[in-house]
Amino acid sequence: MKRALSSVFMAGSLILAGALPGLAHAADAPKPDAKAGEQLFVNGDPARGVLACVTCHGDGGNSTIPMNPNLAAMPHEYIAKQLRDFAPQGDKRAVRTGADGAPSIMSTIAPALTPQDVQNVALYLSHQKMDWDKAGTATKESSMERGQTIWRAGIANRQVPACAACHSANGAGLPAEFPRLAGQHPEYLLEQLKLFRSGDRANDIMHDIADRMNDSDLAAVADYAAGLR
Repeated sequence: MKRALSSVFMAGSLILAGALPGLAHAADAPKPDAKAGEQLFVNGDPARGVLACVTCHGDGGNSTIPMNPNLAAMPHEYIAKQLRDFAPQGDKRAVRTGADGAPSIMSTIAPALTPQDVQNVALYLSHQKMDWDKAGTATKESSMERGQTIWRAGIANRQVPACAACHSANGAGLPAEFPRLAGQHPEYLLEQLKLFRSGDRANDIMHDIADRMNDSDLAAVADYAAGLR
């Protein structure tokens, strides 16, 4: 287990440190065009090897595939950051990969996107409405109480903070910083928590938190979060 964060001050410092690069990048970003983002989302760009986003993420970003996230109404800044994080930066590998560092489908798509593409698609998705009829939801009554406890209070003896502290009590998240988890597919959430724990997804502070959680903890809170509204 990694050494636990020793204080609220340290945790706050880590959050701020993680936010600053994104803010600096946003200041230099091209002006986004939601219409152009819609065209790329719906049609892709075969000449550049960019698959139509709708294929995996559904109409307006409402995914019906359990392992693919719902992106509708996600904050523009958050989506842009994730798209950048799938692409290698210079001679450094991407900070978002699949299990054991293997490339994911996004590892082949994201590098082909220009900074303008990233901003356009992110803005388009941020303008879409979440279709709650297609959204993920909790399915495991047996772990509901455990998931709720972790979400609301964390795991004190392992210094795991309450998920609600960053993702809000109803799972709506904090725009531009922490994503909405309510309505995400539980299968997707569980996979991402495991990638955070292994370090294969290394683009925010979640590694230190997931590293102090066992498989049953992760499964319980992933399922509970999906059912929030």
